[in-house]
Amino acid sequence: MPVDTPLTEHGTAALRGVRIADFSRVLAGPYATMLLADLGAEVVKVERPGTGDDTRAWRPPADASGTSTYFLGVNRNKRSVTLDLATDEGRDRARELIAGSDVVVENFRPGTMDRLGLGPEKLRAADPRLVYCSVTGFGTGAGAALPGYDLLVQAVGGLMSVTGEPDGEPVKTGVALVDVITGLHATVGILAALRHRERTGEGQLVEVSLLGSLLSAMANQASGYVAAGVVPGLARQRPPEHRPLRDLPHRRPAARPRRRQRPAVRRTGRPARRAGTRRRRAVSHQPRPRGPPRRAPAAAPGPAAHPGSRPLGVRAARGRGAGRSGQRPRRGLRLRRPAGRPSRRGRRRYPPGGPPDPPLGHSGELPCQTS
Repeated sequence: MPVDTPLTEHGTAALRGVRIADFSRVLAGPYATMLLADLGAEVVKVERPGTGDDTRAWRPPADASGTSTYFLGVNRNKRSVTLDLATDEGRDRARELIAGSDVVVENFRPGTMDRLGLGPEKLRAADPRLVYCSVTGFGTGAGAALPGYDLLVQAVGGLMSVTGEPDGEPVKTGVALVDVITGLHATVGILAALRHRERTGEGQLVEVSLLGSLLSAMANQASGYVAAGVVPGLARQRPPEHRPLRDLPHRRPAARPRRRQRPAVRRTGRPARRAGTRRRRAVSHQPRPRGPPRRAPAAAPGPAAHPGSRPLGVRAARGRGAGRSGQRPRRGLRLRRPAGRPSRRGRRRYPPGGPPDPPLGHSGELPCQTS
């Protein structure tokens, strides 16, 4: 596949000159080598003849050329070669590839690479500077024979037991999260091994498992069980003291009333008094309704406004909505006089658009209120 431009800093890739032989497939291993390729490493991906990586057949979705987007999402910045490791010729070519590489990454079942003559002990004996990374499902001990599937590890590791609703069944995550976390841990281990080789001149064996990576990612849930014997569960997922982490009830906002049209502007048709002067225009206002004016609901109490901020009454006076309901006051209605302020019949009446905005830094009273 085409090699894209790697992630660089100041024009120099961090892992420029590092070559990686990638024997991994599906997600955990390819995700780790993709991150290393983004940092500038040269990654050569080894695939089976005919079918290639398993994720090539995982479609839809696919791009315009028909390639699986799953495969494209974890194999950018890599070169691909096909080798049949079941044949002597394929294994010989694999050894030649490894001989010119700094890192080997594989995620076969434990013992598979040893049977092919490509195990870590044999390869590191031939090249002590080689960094060998092995990704497994449950390690090389008692769980070595178990298949390392993300879904299986989510259940065994306890991630599904803390995901979902308290009254429902355990739920898996929407992404193969365990594979992604394992790929991140493998990346960190490879970078640490490369640093060790730079200081000492010898490589290291990096072993990463899906189960170990998940238990590390369980963080506080795992430490609560180890240190206090508390079994994690959905009932304890959102304790009362963690209010920001709890679900909030959803309430649909109230429907806003229909916006009233602005009053029409008509010309009087009177002849101009002098030549060259503009004709006067009159604005037709809506008649003043009878009865008490409509009052907006009281707004929720809140902190005092900052002296430099715009008070809420400005928005209500300009007809942009008042209080929490978002209702607009009718145009032409008389605004309610603040309590304790004497009435003045000669007060200036503003046009339907409302009074002008107060100057910046205004903190005095406004000619209206919303309560």
